[in-house]
Amino acid sequence: MEIKIQEMMETRVKFLLSQSSPEVANALRRVLMSEVPKMAIDNVEFHLGPIMDEEGKEYESVSPLFDEIVAHRLGLVPIPTDLQLFVERSKCTCGGEGCPSCTIMYSLNKKGPCEVYSGDLEPLGDARFRVKDELIPIVRLGPGQAILVYASAELGKGKEHAKWQVTSGTGYKYLPSVKIDYHRCDNGGRCIPVCPKHVFERVEGKVKVVDEESCIMCLACADPEICKTKAIKVDGDSTRFVFEFETDGSLDAKTALIAALNILEAKFEEFKDMVSALEN
Repeated sequence: MEIKIQEMMETRVKFLLSQSSPEVANALRRVLMSEVPKMAIDNVEFHLGPIMDEEGKEYESVSPLFDEIVAHRLGLVPIPTDLQLFVERSKCTCGGEGCPSCTIMYSLNKKGPCEVYSGDLEPLGDARFRVKDELIPIVRLGPGQAILVYASAELGKGKEHAKWQVTSGTGYKYLPSVKIDYHRCDNGGRCIPVCPKHVFERVEGKVKVVDEESCIMCLACADPEICKTKAIKVDGDSTRFVFEFETDGSLDAKTALIAALNILEAKFEEFKDMVSALEN
């Protein structure tokens, strides 16, 4: 298996996966979606009773939304994750009690009227765990309303809950191959307007393939009613794939890809050992 990066941004990557197969490509897709761990808020404690400000004014600890809805929204906020620093809470030496090696604590203290955003979450400790996307709306507080919560984030995987899913838009396609048989082609140009991805253009009076990689293999250009001479052949290479995905910001795209490859390699090695054990 070989990977060639075509486009790399902080939260998005596009690469060519070659010397592979549809089974391996799909395994990588599934690992990216469900196996790569990340931090997410899993426990939220709401203060009950009146809340006082610095001037002694009293606010009611209530919001227009049920506490469960607010907690759900907090759980979906992308939390900055360092996979080298944290371990799963169930495997931590603290025995699941929660410590700096497995848990990030946050506080949220806002008084209305105001909008409460993800950026209002304050990490209790290291400031580098402050939420990067600060404009995710959580709830709108009215006059006399306030919210005071303490939340803890821990490692989890997408197969356990969607809030732990690192990637989205995770998909791949066969590397397309679009060929024109110029012995048959009459250069009528009928294939140019029907292609939704503008793969063809007329160059110096001839119809040519100008953006083969953008082809989605819809076969509109090869329709006998469009290409009456049957000069266009569209195929997909089942050993090479154009793969792309983006992350929610909790992990950068490069880190997520490396983590997924390591997990996939470990799974293959485990499967290999299991097969070897059966043979012996």
